[in-house]
Amino acid sequence: MLPSRRRRDDAAGSATLEIVVLFPAVLLAIFGLVQGALYYHARDVALAAATDGLTAARSRGGTADEGRRAAVAFLSRAGGEHVLPSSAVRSERSATTATVTVSGHAMSLVPGVPGWAVEQSASGPVERFTRAGEP
Repeated sequence: MLPSRRRRDDAAGSATLEIVVLFPAVLLAIFGLVQGALYYHARDVALAAATDGLTAARSRGGTADEGRRAAVAFLSRAGGEHVLPSSAVRSERSATTATVTVSGHAMSLVPGVPGWAVEQSASGPVERFTRAGEP
């Protein structure tokens, strides 16, 4: 019985040491997962804002400025600076196509470090009357 007791005494504290070594790796994995989720959420919000702006810009009576305002309004409803800090919206409209681009940065879990850059664009044809056979 005595030899088995020694083996247990030699292993005392090994679980604590394993946790001390493993815990930072687990925390890093969790932070990476949350940071990735924040990036993809910011990307989805930027794409939805660009699509909303495109809908306004490509309408028959729409303008590039209306598209920009619609995208900015969507961003503010979706969380604004809390979701996509330092966001910028660009909108262009020609006779045949309209494009709205939303850019910014995803939120960062590390204070003082900017998040990953996000840029999403939506483009489509302008609604207009055409004659048969014309593009």
